[in-house]
Amino acid sequence: MSDFPTWTARVRDVSHSYKSTRALDHVSLDIEGGRMIGLIGPDGVGKSTLLSLIAGARKLQEGEVDVLGSSMRSAAHRTRVSPRIAFMPQGLGKNLYAALSIEENLDIFGRLFGIPRAARKARIDQLTEATGLSRFRTRPASKLSGGMKQKLGLCCALIHDPDLMILDEPTTGVDPLSRLQLWELIDAIKNKRPTMSVLVSTAYMDEAERFDQLIAMDRGRILAVDTPAGLKQRTGAADIETAFIRLLPDDQAAAQTQLVIPPLATSDGEHAIVAENLTRRFGDFTAVSDVSFRIRTGEIFGFLGSNGCGKTTTMKMLTGLLPASEGKAYLFGKPIDAARRETRMRVGFMSQSFSLYGELTVVQNLRLHGRLFQLTSEKTQARITQLVAEFGLEPYRDALASALPLGIRQRLSLAVAIIHEPEMLILDEPTSGVDPIARDAFWEVLVRLSRRDNVTIFISTHFMNEAMRCDRISLMHDGRVLVQDTPQRLIERKDAEDLESAFISYIKEDIGDLKDDGERARNALDGSDEEKRIPAKEPGPFALNLTRTLAFSYRELLEVMRDPVRLSFAFFGSMFLLLIIAFGISHDVEDLTFAALDQDQTSESRAYLRNFSGSRYFVERAELRSQDDLEARLISGELSLALEIPPGFGRDVRQSSKPQISAWVDGANPQRAGTIEGYVSGGHGEYLRSVAAQAGLNPSSLQLLNLETRYRYNPGFESINSIGPSIPAILLMLFPAILMAVSVAREKEIGTITNFYVTPTSRLEFFLGKQIPYILIGLANFFAMTVLVITVLQVPLQGSVFALTLGALLYITAATGFGLLVSTFTRTQVAAVFATAILSLLPTTQFSGMMQPISTLEGGARLIGYLWPTSYYQHLSVGAFTKGLGFGDLTFDLTSLLIYAPVFTAISVILMRKQET
Repeated sequence: MSDFPTWTARVRDVSHSYKSTRALDHVSLDIEGGRMIGLIGPDGVGKSTLLSLIAGARKLQEGEVDVLGSSMRSAAHRTRVSPRIAFMPQGLGKNLYAALSIEENLDIFGRLFGIPRAARKARIDQLTEATGLSRFRTRPASKLSGGMKQKLGLCCALIHDPDLMILDEPTTGVDPLSRLQLWELIDAIKNKRPTMSVLVSTAYMDEAERFDQLIAMDRGRILAVDTPAGLKQRTGAADIETAFIRLLPDDQAAAQTQLVIPPLATSDGEHAIVAENLTRRFGDFTAVSDVSFRIRTGEIFGFLGSNGCGKTTTMKMLTGLLPASEGKAYLFGKPIDAARRETRMRVGFMSQSFSLYGELTVVQNLRLHGRLFQLTSEKTQARITQLVAEFGLEPYRDALASALPLGIRQRLSLAVAIIHEPEMLILDEPTSGVDPIARDAFWEVLVRLSRRDNVTIFISTHFMNEAMRCDRISLMHDGRVLVQDTPQRLIERKDAEDLESAFISYIKEDIGDLKDDGERARNALDGSDEEKRIPAKEPGPFALNLTRTLAFSYRELLEVMRDPVRLSFAFFGSMFLLLIIAFGISHDVEDLTFAALDQDQTSESRAYLRNFSGSRYFVERAELRSQDDLEARLISGELSLALEIPPGFGRDVRQSSKPQISAWVDGANPQRAGTIEGYVSGGHGEYLRSVAAQAGLNPSSLQLLNLETRYRYNPGFESINSIGPSIPAILLMLFPAILMAVSVAREKEIGTITNFYVTPTSRLEFFLGKQIPYILIGLANFFAMTVLVITVLQVPLQGSVFALTLGALLYITAATGFGLLVSTFTRTQVAAVFATAILSLLPTTQFSGMMQPISTLEGGARLIGYLWPTSYYQHLSVGAFTKGLGFGDLTFDLTSLLIYAPVFTAISVILMRKQET
């Protein structure tokens, strides 16, 4: 057991900004050891920033944060204490690897924290049994419900038995039963290790009662630090939500009014939506089964259910976005058909995620959606004026949507959804993360729409206090509707204290699981001894632990193999492009189309033309009829060459008076035109020599010198012998580099990079671990392309196979190293693809000797050529294939390639930061 100070963490005068946004403003507090501490407040008040600073996942800007004995500014201290800290970031399964199963995720985290294999297995068994995940250990994380993802995320964070557990909104977006199970698991873990400190942020005020101490935050500042009872006593409030509102500044608290919902006046005979036995299957999986209900016109109908129970699928069927496998759905008495414009005009939809255009202002978003719904300019302007006034958006008219506070952003989303005055409004968890005051203001708008404008509102939510505001609610589980009625009647039927207790009771009754989840968790956790952690050393950025390195490699390889898009790109993209480029790009100028305008029509002119039509370089087309015809067919591209034979050509041949012809060449491609010119000159000379020979003259007397050209290494002068070995040099740079850069950028984009920040992993371990699979994939591509070059392109490999393979290995390692370098300054997968493609293709194709020898380049171009690895691999590949060079001949290229991988990787390690900046 660890020796704890009286405090686990100390925050002193910490401020943090994101550009012009102040996330934390001079925050100071102490986190006492061995306590359950909650951070309460809506999204955007700085809770996540504060937690990530304490976890060491984010770089400090101003102030000091000391955790478990020392400052988190010190990289050595962060590495030393990371095995004692568990950090679970905000978002459903944000720290999970979606393609990996439950067991594989837990195993990877165990490896990253250095837990031995036997201890790791015992810990996985213990945690999956405690959370009820043991039956689903082989299920991929991507196919788990929201509650199961959060349970797994919690298990991954706890696998190393930490002293400080930091959980960032672990229950947001999770149904009440899963929330209860999560808290029972956290309580069981805390009871087993009473000295462990637990720091949790939450947007659910009803969860705040369970903490030993609360930290209330708003706008980057701390409003109060006290026990739940103390907060209620000092504000004179009956509950934490009311207490929080009273702690807000006067201008915010004054905006709070009591929400009054008038009774619904619509008769039972008027229905906006009717669902009859709706069923939806995806293959063998039934997402929704035999769902039926009716929603009255003007009614506020709540849709509740466990995560993954089929609510979203049902909503999509009711709006026509997804066809039903069985059953029927009617909107205002007519069968739902999303293809009908009338259906789209009668329905407004607001998704949970941010669906506005962040680069547009409030008015611009409204105007755009007015146009999308084909409103006239006058009607659009009138609606904008009305909605801006009603929704309190006047102060934000010209503000960008991305810069709006969350509550204002949700109001704008609602205004956008109803700009076309729909009769039905469908809202998918619209107030998730919104503060209580903004939430009540949002509901005031909903009530006004329902009661004044008779708009039917279909809303899904996990907030039970919101569900209590609905006229009726439907409770769904496992694809089926369990019950529907008014909220109060559902509570009375279960004789429950509140709607949340009733919700849990209905779900447990349906699944037949009435046992105590907390007792199961306590039994599982008490059944094994506390594991001994392996203390982390203080490695520098270039330290290397093979277990952690191979853990990243194993995970990366599994993800690639289970992702059809990346798998196809990785293994088949290069081979496909090899064939496309090899057969589509050729320096051989053959099968040139030509036609003749024969104005002589003699045996000599016909013999002259046969000299061209019989050549493998030319294909004859229909005879030209006139000069205009000649120009027209050249312009159209039908002909590459037009031969004009003037009158008297035969006479000149017979008199040996140097006959002349006119050759019209398509010069759009200068290089090709020059080759055609050479062919014509050669053909013309060959014809004259044959005529001289037939006349008994010595052909050699017609010229002073006769040169006969022979080519070494490529006697047939076939461009495929050069292109075939050169194309892999392009593709083995492009594909491994892109895959590597995207791999790291993808982790930044989806958030799993946090696992690198908060584990003892060094930067070199992270990079090498991710690099190894793509080196292996690159080698597989090399062997496949080599086989294609030899068998399909018919280019024999005459030189050293070993030298070529070793060169490919070094070159691929250099390419993946370059991808790592690009990933250090790109944050999205799209940016990584574009940056890698542009930065690698230009020097590869232009300055590496493919187009022209590097020695002929000048200045910067020549320097780039000598510094870029493709120059050496391209020379090595062509030398091995075409010139038959051996290992000794290729030593310089191999030695040069050996330098690039460590240089690229070292620069990447130096530039990569082990914290979010």
